[in-house]
Amino acid sequence: MQTSTLLYIILAVLISVAVAFFQYFYKTKSNSKINIFLFALKALSLFLLGLLLINPKIKTIKTENSKPVLSFLVDNSLSTKHFKEETSVKNILQNVKTHKELNSKFDVNYYSFGKNITVLDSLSFNETQTDIAKAVQSANDLNKDGIGASVLISDGNQTVGNDYEFINIKQPVYPLVIGDTTQFQDLRISQLNVNKYSYIKNKFPVEVMLFYDGKEPLQSVFTITQGGKSVFSEKVSFSAEKKTKTITANLTAAKEGIQYFTAGIRAIKSEKNTKNNFKSFAVEVIDEQTKVLIVSSILHPDLGALKKSIERNKQRKVDLKLVHNFKGTLEGYQMVVFYQPNTAFRRLFEQRKSNFVIISGTKTDWNFINSLPNGIRKNAINQTENYGAVYNAGFSTFLQKDLQFGNLPPLQDKFGDVTIEGEHQTLLYQKLVNIETKQPLLTTLEKGGQKLAILFGEGIWKWRAASFLEENSFEPFDEFIGNLVQYVASNKKRKRLEVNAERIYPANATINISALYLDKNYQFDKRASMQIVITNSKTKEKKQFPFSLLNNSYKVDVDGLLAGNYTYKVTVEGQNLSVSGQFKVTDYQVEEQFTNANTDKLQKLALKSSGKLFYKNQSESLINELLNDKRYYTTQKSIVKEENLINWKWLLFVIVGLLTIEWFTRKYFGKI
Repeated sequence: MQTSTLLYIILAVLISVAVAFFQYFYKTKSNSKINIFLFALKALSLFLLGLLLINPKIKTIKTENSKPVLSFLVDNSLSTKHFKEETSVKNILQNVKTHKELNSKFDVNYYSFGKNITVLDSLSFNETQTDIAKAVQSANDLNKDGIGASVLISDGNQTVGNDYEFINIKQPVYPLVIGDTTQFQDLRISQLNVNKYSYIKNKFPVEVMLFYDGKEPLQSVFTITQGGKSVFSEKVSFSAEKKTKTITANLTAAKEGIQYFTAGIRAIKSEKNTKNNFKSFAVEVIDEQTKVLIVSSILHPDLGALKKSIERNKQRKVDLKLVHNFKGTLEGYQMVVFYQPNTAFRRLFEQRKSNFVIISGTKTDWNFINSLPNGIRKNAINQTENYGAVYNAGFSTFLQKDLQFGNLPPLQDKFGDVTIEGEHQTLLYQKLVNIETKQPLLTTLEKGGQKLAILFGEGIWKWRAASFLEENSFEPFDEFIGNLVQYVASNKKRKRLEVNAERIYPANATINISALYLDKNYQFDKRASMQIVITNSKTKEKKQFPFSLLNNSYKVDVDGLLAGNYTYKVTVEGQNLSVSGQFKVTDYQVEEQFTNANTDKLQKLALKSSGKLFYKNQSESLINELLNDKRYYTTQKSIVKEENLINWKWLLFVIVGLLTIEWFTRKYFGKI
């Protein structure tokens, strides 16, 4: 407490005592008990009133006990069911929940995980993917500032995400191994890489990685079949020293359309699991290629990022040119990207017939762009500004989900207001100093039968890098650029109904299909009633499902389809519109490709995190280990809270009560 405040309090005591003394002793010259009682009431009420006026800060200290946090991470994937460990897992959890000593020492939390981690509600063991790294990292992050540990109940077989063996965490992890720990001989296809597209009559590569789990030397045959006919075959051999084999097959794209293939390796006699010997894949064979030209006035990291993103789709080829070196024409290009144009681009704009994208930035000559007959104007000044992105859920030019654009690094451009003449659709608005505006950051328009888009800002390479850090993949960002290119580069008349579906879905997976429906004015229509009819190509069984409206698209999720080939037809009620397509549900289940638990990787995780590995029949030993480990102890922390005395509202009631008692006492004894 400050010295000045203390002096004010002493002064309040003196004044309150003096006033009360003057009223009940000095004036009356009486020392009766009633006067002494009234003196005390008056002095106390005046002092408390003075305290409220002084309003000192009152400090309170509260002590809290914090138990160490123990997180149980339960593998809820199909592999648990594949190893027939459902009962074991539930028994372990029941034992933990009823263990008094463990729950007394720890604050115990329960989570289940597959591809994502959630608070444990119930266990279904039907997750089709497993990301152990995300589960362990998330549990660590939730309690990164406290004392605790994680118990990982899993077979250790991961199908997606970063390698959990190399994650950096502070808290110990105790793997509790479920699944078969016996080693069996096993051949499997561990990975298959193929491009989604190929050109008709061209050859396309298929890269397959084979893995052998065993010690005895053996030989087998790897094949790729299409429609039951072999299109590639190669003999392979393995041994204890040679456990992996990579095969590259160059297949011919003979027919246009979606072509389905099956890669397989012949099983050995003692093999327990043969489901992982086969893997299906699909390639869309097309007879056209999109050529894209990027012309720039400067060298910039954006150029490389754009080229990589566009060429991720193998049906697209990008030529990258500096404007002062490019003497050719735009003939033969379906789309041109003008990067930070200036007057040197005039020749290209005058001859352009292709659809195009403009990307502006700090080196853009806006006087030149404003002089073009595109209807795009910017009242730019010579001042650089950072522009964040705001996603427009009502955008309907093409299907594009939100990549959390608002969390991406800002783009840089010259400051100024933008005006666009005519009809246009804005996918991203500008956010300026955390204030959302209706100024476009990325917009599309059509003028004179020509499609164009403009991005107001440089630095899109940072978006690609940030998206990779968030998703551990460039794919979401590259798909965003691909969607933009697909719209701008296409000269086909825009369709009012577009459907997006995968070509192959794994067994037991949810079939996600989305659709975009536009009215006759090519505006997104939220009033439509849409249906999809899915037909099994073999049994001819039909199933009908309604679409649900979600933001700016329609979506349907279908479960329970058996393995096989399917066709679908999407229709809009009351409209003569439909879209047909096909997909395949494979009998390949990634969670069933493993023959035993991966104890080696789990052991490395335990050692790296200063934990310890246990098996499912050692749950009591695990509990004893946790109870006896001196690293896990209850901590005490003091919480200091300061608040002004005037916030103590009850004090006002005390003062009123004291004054009321004083008044009634004086009234009763005739002193008023």
